[in-house]
Amino acid sequence: MGSPLLSRLRRLAGRRHVATGLALAGMAATFGLMFGLSTTETLGPVAYAPWVGLIGFDAGIWAGVLAAAASTGLWLLASSHEGTHASGVQIAVRVGYLALLGVGSAVAGRRLQASERAQRSVTALQSALIDATLDGICLTDRAGNILISNAPLRRLGVELGLPLVGTVPERLLAIAPRIANQERYRQRMIELAQSAGESTSDEFELVGTGRTFRGFTAPVTDANGRFAGRIWTLREVTADRELDRMRDAFVATVSHELRTPLTSISGFLEMMQDEEEGLGETGRTYLEVIRRSTDRLHHLVEDLLLIAQIEAHRVELDYATLDLAELAQQSIDAIRPAATERDIELEIVSDRPSPISGDRHRLTQVLDNLFSNAVKFTDDGGTVTVSIAADGDSATCTVADTGIGIPSDEQGQVFSRFFRASTATHRSIPGTGLGLAICRALVEQHGGTISLESREGEGTRVTVTLPTERPEQGIRAAGS
Repeated sequence: MGSPLLSRLRRLAGRRHVATGLALAGMAATFGLMFGLSTTETLGPVAYAPWVGLIGFDAGIWAGVLAAAASTGLWLLASSHEGTHASGVQIAVRVGYLALLGVGSAVAGRRLQASERAQRSVTALQSALIDATLDGICLTDRAGNILISNAPLRRLGVELGLPLVGTVPERLLAIAPRIANQERYRQRMIELAQSAGESTSDEFELVGTGRTFRGFTAPVTDANGRFAGRIWTLREVTADRELDRMRDAFVATVSHELRTPLTSISGFLEMMQDEEEGLGETGRTYLEVIRRSTDRLHHLVEDLLLIAQIEAHRVELDYATLDLAELAQQSIDAIRPAATERDIELEIVSDRPSPISGDRHRLTQVLDNLFSNAVKFTDDGGTVTVSIAADGDSATCTVADTGIGIPSDEQGQVFSRFFRASTATHRSIPGTGLGLAICRALVEQHGGTISLESREGEGTRVTVTLPTERPEQGIRAAGS
């Protein structure tokens, strides 16, 4: 496919009249050379072979046969002029040779033309496919030069004012003055040019317009697994970000508005405690329901406010040296009454102290969420096991339960805000879907990681790993 000769043949296949005309001119020139210089015997009919082959390749089988017959006639005419004569067998062999050449070339030409048409059709479909996508897509070589691009990317390039020449990183660097966080953007573009073999994802916003774009890149390898280039995808996410901002503003507003009436309700509940004995059994039952519901609303409001703070990058950590095992034990003690009520066995395993650097309040929130989730989603009589381990520069807390589990196709969403597994909704287990999202944000802000493994109907295991030393990025808000 990459042969120069084949490329020329492909081009000729698309110019039938030009190729046939050149072949006829070649036949005439060959005859003139034989007739004028008396070289018929020296050159022989094989001199016409290229022209017969080209006509057959270009015009088909019958044209190839006619070209063979015409070439033989011209050769006989030139031979007669020189006074040489060929026998009938010689003439038949030469005609057969040229005819076979013409037919063979015609067959090859038809196949090549059919292959060319099929390839053009596939190429057109592929171009239509990538042009129909909403995202801008391009493929670059090892150096970053564009090999293929689709229509949406070309349109976005014009809208963004990208230069028409240069590698992709160079073109993206050229619009750095128009990006909101200019220095960070420059640094990322330089890193992209240097990190050829890594997949990346970045987001940037244009100054003034508020238009936001997310770029994805991934390496492309050849058949031998060697780096051959990179695919780039550009997607406008302005509407998504605006929706996120509106949602966060709504959540923050609602949370603040709920705080005032909840404070009043809580105050009156405290005042009624002194008169609780005189309410009677029914009154005390009603009061306990109100108290539980108020506590639940308090927790919901606090979670919503915390999510809003995380999104606004306003969560600050107060670092101190802590023992993860001690924190876990305190959270276990807090959740034990609820577990005992449902006959759920709580077990904590810790072989030695596990010092870490972190914010006591925020890490307690993480552990409380994980432990309460484990108890809430475990059937009566089940088991929740908490394992604490220290390993050099990190400490690990693993929470394993024998609960209802999470379907495998939903596990990728468990750390998303407001997501609830189908196993929980089908059983009408109360919850907001904020707990794991908060846990991940706080753990990552501490420079740690959180992961989840689960089998539906068998249980769930959540693992949190935290560094023993304060990370440099620890002062940043989660999600920054």
